[in-house]
Amino acid sequence: MTSAPGATTLGPRLDETVIEEILPAAARKPKRPRGERPLLEVRGLRTSFHTRDGAVRAVDGIDFHVDRGEIMGLVGESGCGKSVTSLSIMGLIAKPGRIDGGEVLFDGRDLLKLRPDEMRRLRGDQISMIFQQPTSSLNPVWDVGTQVTEVLRIHRNMKRRPAWGRARELLEMVGIPDPERRLKAYPHEMSGGMAQRVMIAMALALEPD
Repeated sequence: MTSAPGATTLGPRLDETVIEEILPAAARKPKRPRGERPLLEVRGLRTSFHTRDGAVRAVDGIDFHVDRGEIMGLVGESGCGKSVTSLSIMGLIAKPGRIDGGEVLFDGRDLLKLRPDEMRRLRGDQISMIFQQPTSSLNPVWDVGTQVTEVLRIHRNMKRRPAWGRARELLEMVGIPDPERRLKAYPHEMSGGMAQRVMIAMALALEPD
């Protein structure tokens, strides 16, 4: 696997005997059944940003896979391409960025070949992203409850009352105290950590794969 020059992104996978020693049983990666494909497989992904001064290759042929139930960390120094890799997978690269090649297979489907409307249906419903800056990702003029329930009403066609109840459960699940009151709060009334938990609740709302 390669990335931007001088960058370190993914290290080698831990040996299974080491995993047995450092992780409790509940956190260990389940073995993939024989013949089952990875949930997410990235092959040779290349993403560049094209400017007047030329192209800047942010992601250069990265390869990795994530199995169902697996937790994988993408690590590296600032600017090495971690966020661009995630945005490329989600189909959220904005101009002057461009995906130049590779494959992003999610449950066997190449996300790079989907139409925008197909990707919108998949995004949130089956695959979600929690952004690094939660306060700038939340709409400042909508209360938290409106933003969490919007996900449920659009993707699950839920009515307002059951959607509100589910939103309250989600906030409680991510450890936000007094969830009923917090649903009526606006993003600027919450700490950065609490806003991050709201983003996690929104990402989990549709129970993505």
